[in-house]
Amino acid sequence: MSTFSMRNERSGRTPVQAALLASILIAGCRGNSVSEQYPRMAAVEQYLMAESGAEIAMARSAAPEAIAQDAAVLVLGPDGYRTAVEGKNGFTCLVERSWMSPFDSPEFWNPKIRGPICYNPAAVRTVLPYTLNRTKLILAGLSKAQVHEVIAASVAKKELPTPEAGAMSYMLSKMGYLSDSGGQWCPHLMFHVPKTGDASWGANRAGSPVLVNDEARDIPEPETIFMVPVAHWSDGSAAPHMALQ
Repeated sequence: MSTFSMRNERSGRTPVQAALLASILIAGCRGNSVSEQYPRMAAVEQYLMAESGAEIAMARSAAPEAIAQDAAVLVLGPDGYRTAVEGKNGFTCLVERSWMSPFDSPEFWNPKIRGPICYNPAAVRTVLPYTLNRTKLILAGLSKAQVHEVIAASVAKKELPTPEAGAMSYMLSKMGYLSDSGGQWCPHLMFHVPKTGDASWGANRAGSPVLVNDEARDIPEPETIFMVPVAHWSDGSAAPHMALQ
């Protein structure tokens, strides 16, 4: 019996939970080999997408069409995000880059990462500012350590909001690339709450659909992100991982 399967039996997790947790945690277990691949920021051009139309389509793929078609869409340029499409429903979709990972992620500078995400109105007001702020600091040329220091200072001064009640986001895109280990991973919802312990949501517990990446904790912004995998991608097709149940 493998170490993984023994751990799975002891935890009581379903095969789906075990597989999904493995895919989000494995990068941290690969140690220096991954860190050495991405020791520093690549050229800015490697993080940009050549066609704004392609980035708009990828951003919209984060959420069901009924939501994404009326959402605002942001695209990344060399100086930060700009509004490419004005929205009508209060949602905002964009494609996040690797520097929105926890600071202890070995893929923090991975230029291949594309994370289509669509924030609901509560998250647009109180969580999207985290992405815009980090991106502005990164593109201003600050080092990883400097960005962390600036964000931590901003939090201490209460210059960044805490997530508003009901803040959530969709990550249902087939087009994303979230890590070298997990690729597109799986469709999921994310719930953004003020800093709290895993137990408050029953995350990573036997039989619970709620996951949290407890191997990557270095997120200086005042939030905890809980993830709930779902059965279908934004285009309505079934997610392969559900076949494990």
